Amino acid sequence: MANHKSAQKRIRSNDSKRLRNKYQHKTTRNAVRRLREMSKKKEAEALLPSVVSMLDKLAKRNIIHKNKAANLKSSLQLKVNSL
Repeated sequence: MANHKSAQKRIRSNDSKRLRNKYQHKTTRNAVRRLREMSKKKEAEALLPSVVSMLDKLAKRNIIHKNKAANLKSSLQLKVNSL
């Protein structure tokens, strides 16, 4: 266990950030999954901007790599266009 006050605070803040990142990442993965399962083009086009925004936020905060976000956005756009 850490002895210094700053180290104890760092442990607490890292834990809260880890939980927040985990929640945001899981929420985005579920949204991507939901978008991939859609079969109606209108609904998919309505959901796509919010999913793209979620992916951009994750990439900006280094929760996922920027190239992974770009690849996901590209594949989702292709999926929506093919409906």
